[in-house]
Amino acid sequence: MSRLILLIFLSITITVHAQNKLQPGFNGKEYAELLSLSFHGSSIADSLERTHTKDPYHLEYRSAEVGLLNRWSFYLRNDNVAVIDVRGTVQQLASWLENFYAAMIPASGSLQLNDSTTFNYQLSADPKAMVHTGWTICLSYLAPGIEKKINDYYQQKHVKEFLLFGHSQGGAITFLLRSFLEYEKQKGRIPADIVFKTYCSAAPKPGNMYYAYDFDFITRNGWAFTIVNTADWVPETPFSIQTINDFNPTNPFIHIKEIIKKKKIFVRLAVKKVYRKLDKSTEKAQKKFEKALGKLIYKQVKRFLPQLKEPVYIGGNNYMRAGVPIILMPDDEYRRQFPESNTNFFTHHLFSPYYMLVRKYYF
Repeated sequence: MSRLILLIFLSITITVHAQNKLQPGFNGKEYAELLSLSFHGSSIADSLERTHTKDPYHLEYRSAEVGLLNRWSFYLRNDNVAVIDVRGTVQQLASWLENFYAAMIPASGSLQLNDSTTFNYQLSADPKAMVHTGWTICLSYLAPGIEKKINDYYQQKHVKEFLLFGHSQGGAITFLLRSFLEYEKQKGRIPADIVFKTYCSAAPKPGNMYYAYDFDFITRNGWAFTIVNTADWVPETPFSIQTINDFNPTNPFIHIKEIIKKKKIFVRLAVKKVYRKLDKSTEKAQKKFEKALGKLIYKQVKRFLPQLKEPVYIGGNNYMRAGVPIILMPDDEYRRQFPESNTNFFTHHLFSPYYMLVRKYYF
């Protein structure tokens, strides 16, 4: 009897997975289609092929520019899988200020956008998690419309599977969007049976170590990826500074004074001197970064969002990558096609280098 029950359970499980079009694990073809969709408005990268091949992805909606010139697009694939594509940086000051507004704020809290609008958000279950201020502000303008579209298509067209994609700044925002949607789902504001698969391409680091832990946990078993060309400088940003405040409570470096109490006086003095020097230097650097990338940038951001209330920064700069890393490693052929340049800082960052490498390693 127990074997029969087990067979029935396995049969149901296999059937449920078979019904899903999206599967866990990195899919190079799927990523390449989304990359092309983001840059060209078509999943068919070859411009000649595009003229006579029908695209399986259809544009359903494109938002207006909001916040600091942010925008997202909504596509529907022939098999009823939807795509939410978050646009990256555009060549205007407001969009670049969003990237530079890199002081950290709590991963759960609220933002006062104007006199009548407050955005309440949860991007992690860990109270120690912190996120990038500029991209969270962007999320506050995009998330309500995205959530509504997800619920509308679920109810009206039975769309239950969604691909989330963004390149560069769009990838950083997509990290936060995926986190936001997870906790909206847990609160019952999004149906529980919706499936999200996430590709963050050429993305900067979105938050601190505890945010990254949480993101990797909620997307575990192969449902979120960060794709990096190792020659690209953008995924190296923002600057990361780790202080003792970023450690877990049981880390011995936090309790160094208690640990060395039993040591000889000369050892105590020497260790304390070195420890104070290291601790003060990182704290000092962190405060300088918070002032430059928080308060000073906020004054510039207010030119574009005059009613935005300055958030309370949390005193951290320990930026970390999140998502399962998909490493695109340049080789000699790549270097010949994309030589280093002292004038074009985005040689390794845009569509062509990423598309070439993903084809080489995953097609």
